Amino acid sequence: MGALHIPYALPTALLALAVLLKLPTFLRAWRNPEVRATTVLLVCATLVLVAVTPVNIVRLNRWTGVPNFASPWAYSFLTAFGATGLTMIMRWREAPSAGRRRRIRRIYALYTGIVVGLWTTFLLAHVPEPRVYDLDTYYAGTPWMREHILLYIGAHAATGLVATRMLRQWAPTVAEPWVKAGVVCLQLGFAAGLVFDACKLLAVGARWTGTDWDGLSTGAAPPFALLQATFVALGFIVPQAGPALRNTVRDQREYLRLWPLARAVRVLAPTAARARFGLWVPLGLRVVQRQQRVHDALRLLAPYYRHEVYARALTAARAAHPEPRARALAGAVAVRAAIDAYTAGTPAPQAPTSGARPYIGTDLTEHVGAVSSALYRRRATADVRRRASRTESSLDTHA
Repeated sequence: MGALHIPYALPTALLALAVLLKLPTFLRAWRNPEVRATTVLLVCATLVLVAVTPVNIVRLNRWTGVPNFASPWAYSFLTAFGATGLTMIMRWREAPSAGRRRRIRRIYALYTGIVVGLWTTFLLAHVPEPRVYDLDTYYAGTPWMREHILLYIGAHAATGLVATRMLRQWAPTVAEPWVKAGVVCLQLGFAAGLVFDACKLLAVGARWTGTDWDGLSTGAAPPFALLQATFVALGFIVPQAGPALRNTVRDQREYLRLWPLARAVRVLAPTAARARFGLWVPLGLRVVQRQQRVHDALRLLAPYYRHEVYARALTAARAAHPEPRARALAGAVAVRAAIDAYTAGTPAPQAPTSGARPYIGTDLTEHVGAVSSALYRRRATADVRRRASRTESSLDTHA
């Protein structure tokens, strides 16, 4: 018996994880209709899988004291899941308009009526025998329970057909890769849902004719329900989580890339008190703060920066490295020399007739990430510095 519960664990855990990951966004932007709809969809999908797990069906029936109470409970979440899925597709396909808002309200009103119908037919039906695996076929001919079963299957099938049609019309116009991946997942999910509905209807119809095709309902249909819940949830998660993940990876890479330079300029006195961020501050804000600190430090280093050091280091680096890396290494050598001069308190000499303020060239300020990475390559930087020093010594000798 325990093996029957195993297929439900993975998709349920994935959906629950998706809900947890979405929760901070929901708390920050709960007024956004798309954020609310996505959160509701994920919650409904999770609750559907929790409710249809056999062990939870037994528990719910026992806790409520109502045989088969889990049926309208699970099917209500399934119906809400379908309504939210349709409205989410509409929000993606169409720009905000009064017409779209009216259609969304109609969908919610229609599906609310279906949920009311599910509970009404269940309360009118006489279903004293608890059924965990074969409720649909066992009560296929029972008055009102028959209508209850047909109502949820019909609503679910109609949702799949309408959603598949909308997605087929919309798919050719989608260019953004993450949205395209989401559309593919949605198409797979709703296709799996239609297979689920076909298996259920065939099994129920067979009962009406006195034939036993219960295996379609109890064995073939449930895996397709799991596939639908998983793929549809992924379809709505991927287009939102994909860009967010991409931005997070980009920000994390930039944050770590700037670390060597940020560490190197710690010896400089900050121009202002540094703001301290808590653990939950977005990574993007941390990147901006680190970038600002680095640029502030470079302004402090300007009086100690020697352009001739950069020029000699660039000449030395070009002898052993391609141009982009040579410029980064030269910048790293010049910055390290400026930091040493700052620590020693010896500003770079200025031309007597020059009234310009000291500055650091754009070759460095516009490529701080590459310069910071070069600082991490201590061996290569030291080699360039030695080559540049020999060049300087040679020039001094000839002079």
